[in-house]
Amino acid sequence: MEEKKYLKWYNKVGYGSGDIAGNVVYAFLSTFVLIYLTNTVGLKSGIVGTLIAVSKLFDGVTDVFFGAMIDKTKTKMGKARPWMLYGYIGCAVTLIAIFAIPENIGETAQYIWFFIAYSLLNAVFYTANNIAYSALTALITRNSKERVEMGSYRFIFAFSTSLLIQSVTIKFVSLMGGGAAGWRMVAIVYAVIGLAVNTISVLAVKELPEEEGAKVKKEEKYSMREAAGLLFSNKYYLMICVTYILQQIYSAMLSMGIYYMMYVLNNENLFPVFSWAINIPLIIALIATPQLVTRWGGLYKLNLTGYAIGTIGRILVIPAAYYGSVPLMLLFTAVAAFGMGPWQGDMNAVIANCSEYTYLTKHKRVDGTMYSCTSLGVKLGGGLGTAITGWLLEFSRFDKKLSVQPDSCLNMLHMMYLWIPAVLCIVITILMSRMNVEKANKELMVHTER
Repeated sequence: MEEKKYLKWYNKVGYGSGDIAGNVVYAFLSTFVLIYLTNTVGLKSGIVGTLIAVSKLFDGVTDVFFGAMIDKTKTKMGKARPWMLYGYIGCAVTLIAIFAIPENIGETAQYIWFFIAYSLLNAVFYTANNIAYSALTALITRNSKERVEMGSYRFIFAFSTSLLIQSVTIKFVSLMGGGAAGWRMVAIVYAVIGLAVNTISVLAVKELPEEEGAKVKKEEKYSMREAAGLLFSNKYYLMICVTYILQQIYSAMLSMGIYYMMYVLNNENLFPVFSWAINIPLIIALIATPQLVTRWGGLYKLNLTGYAIGTIGRILVIPAAYYGSVPLMLLFTAVAAFGMGPWQGDMNAVIANCSEYTYLTKHKRVDGTMYSCTSLGVKLGGGLGTAITGWLLEFSRFDKKLSVQPDSCLNMLHMMYLWIPAVLCIVITILMSRMNVEKANKELMVHTER
């Protein structure tokens, strides 16, 4: 029997465009915040890394909190859309604040300014916006194919935005006058664009009424502690969460490739080229993902096979780099990105299945809370990735004043850009092999029917 359809093409495109807003924050922040802080503001990478790591202590609590709040919200706009709409206002303000650190307030005050703005952005505003945005996958359609399509549209916009930002930002900053003023103006432009697109995305979809969506009985109300218990009793949620965190650390390591291009390959203009080698194959894979899911008869086999191919590609980047062949590095980088594409496109559908697993085992609907893994993964993984690179740069005796870095720093850049991403891919592939939530749900439904 064919599933009921809920969405028109413009609903899917409108929803997907919301990740333009998400990535003018996330891609800009994760790729350029460290080099802005070290090379423009003059802060120490090790201290910045520590501040980012301390900031992450707040994230786990706020993720569960906002997820539970979304589940409890009842407005004319629905559960998630109000949080998505109003949360982004704070995102825009704090993004500008991070890239507008005053030059004349003293070094200690600069560290405090950054820590407050960064913590508010990640632990509060981005959390509210991103969890709500992700939860809409389960709240505006019950059609599994439409959920996969939504994920594909979403990440096509996400990676296209990342590609654009990574390609033009350095030149854009220079065009805006360079230095601190240039970074501040670029942040303002990105924040305004994000506000506009986020609002369009919110207005492009409508949430299903409760009687047509997830029917939640009065006795199913739960506290934040119970919500956390429901999450952490779901082994698939834990696997998805760890996978997402590792994936974001991986992305943060690749984002630090700007240091690798500047000091190892001695050509910072190669960074946009490598961004193209990552994002174009990802976009192609995302376009094909809905058809591939249908052809492969589900998500699990496609995701595992794709990530295994991606891992092989990433491992082959290592000998290509030591051989000194930039073309081979670009080729294997593209293979890795293409293999990882299907997971990016259907991940929200996997999380929806994960939520269904909780319902089948615990008889509780926690759609909003379940999608906290997306925000937690982005913030904790991306933040830790940036923090780790800051610590490693400091440990390797990186000095922004030197055009040629010491051997200890060059060796560390090889470790960060080549070896750590490959190891992370291997671990993620192992996790993928255990993440067959589709099979678990089918078995539970058969058992329930009996």
